[in-house]
Amino acid sequence: MSPATELISSTTRGQFRDLTTGSTHSRISAAFQDEGFAPNPDSSWDDGSVRRTTAQHYLESVNWTDHGHVTRALRAMARLMDELDDQWVEPVRKSLRRDGCRIDDDGTITPPAAPLARIPLGGLRDPDAILDHLHRIHRAGDGDPALVIGSAKELIESTAKTVLIERGQPFDDKNDDMALLIRKAQHALQLHPTSVTPGPDSSDAVKKILGSVSGVALGVNELRNLTGTGHGPGTRRVGLRARHARLAVNAALTWCQLMLDTLTDPDAPWHSRPPA
Repeated sequence: MSPATELISSTTRGQFRDLTTGSTHSRISAAFQDEGFAPNPDSSWDDGSVRRTTAQHYLESVNWTDHGHVTRALRAMARLMDELDDQWVEPVRKSLRRDGCRIDDDGTITPPAAPLARIPLGGLRDPDAILDHLHRIHRAGDGDPALVIGSAKELIESTAKTVLIERGQPFDDKNDDMALLIRKAQHALQLHPTSVTPGPDSSDAVKKILGSVSGVALGVNELRNLTGTGHGPGTRRVGLRARHARLAVNAALTWCQLMLDTLTDPDAPWHSRPPA
């Protein structure tokens, strides 16, 4: 069994720890204690700064794979950041967004749902559109399958456009349909089944998987056209259940993870070969 995914990266936690130099020992302690945390009694971390050391000891007491723990820890972190100047806080907020968090205008920080933390956003210049869809899926939960399916389709579309923007490849935002965007994005990363690349990406096995993954992404779009939001369906959404929504989300996450993993992989074949 693979280890549980930490919802907030160690990079973000380190940035926040360094930020607490601008706070005080008592404020740091109060913020975390009010959320039910005690400092880790076994921590040996000490860099000579009482404030940074205090923050680190509290951060070490958080189970970063537990959604409830992380929610409480983020409330403590937001409280402390609210007391500091925006110029110092903004890099930490940016790192939190890259971890998949949503930050509201009032400073409230919402952590990503564990399944959504699989999407790699760290290497993107502007992950906001993808984050919006991820959070919409998370907020809808099992209560609105049509909304979730529609958001899963939009997640794929935004990911395809993000890939093309990052690769400097043209697309028509108004006229390119979903199938064309998916095809263009996979070609841009040498991930289309017809691409010729060195190594395992050109093997028959990988090509079969790539063809199937393309079909999965298109299937989400077709399901959305039948049952999802964002348009007026010609038939009632009879029999639509949460399991259909989870199917669409998992399918979308599979395609998006593949695309963004490849986009941010420094050794991926597209780095050394132009798009076909």
